[in-house]
Amino acid sequence: MERRTRYEIYADLLWTVMRRKSCPITRASYGANLPVDRAKKFLRFLASRGFVKEERGDGSMRYKITKRGLEYLETFRKMRKMFAALSEEL
Repeated sequence: MERRTRYEIYADLLWTVMRRKSCPITRASYGANLPVDRAKKFLRFLASRGFVKEERGDGSMRYKITKRGLEYLETFRKMRKMFAALSEEL
């Protein structure tokens, strides 16, 4: 099994957060197949760049995807298709 790139991990986290209206850290970590401490680190990074929004609710941190996060997912999907086309044998 290949290791995921940082950009694939970002996409997995954003996809998980997008599927839910408001996503707690544990759900995001399970969805992206990451330990909670690593998911927290990545989500803080994504929040600092404006890809997700952190919200404090019911005593816990929850995450929502932003417009910029949705744009990242769309661009990532397109780039993945392009790379797949480049790796096809003729």
